Amino acid sequence: MSTLAQDEMLATYVVVDDESLTVSLSDGRKLTLPLQWYPRLKHGSPTERNNWRLIGDGVGVHWPDLDEDLSVEGFLAGRKSIESTQSVRKWLAGRSVGARRRKKFA
Repeated sequence: MSTLAQDEMLATYVVVDDESLTVSLSDGRKLTLPLQWYPRLKHGSPTERNNWRLIGDGVGVHWPDLDEDLSVEGFLAGRKSIESTQSVRKWLAGRSVGARRRKKFA
């Protein structure tokens, strides 16, 4: 009997809503994880959260608008983001400044 090793498991599709991140896997499973575990996704707009791409043929997912990269390995292990609260606050402050600049020059 052959089995697909955990490190060979790939993401095939991602759906993010206001409460959860759902990752479809290459073996047909779907993992649903609380969005609260991923602060950058939680604070992102629906448009930003749905602008993602698979990286490494599906070993991870990248959200360019949120500067976030997450791995299938981490999803399978049930790992939350390890980004510090201070780092998230700094990132949020930078987003606020950028938004004000965009409005000023629009």
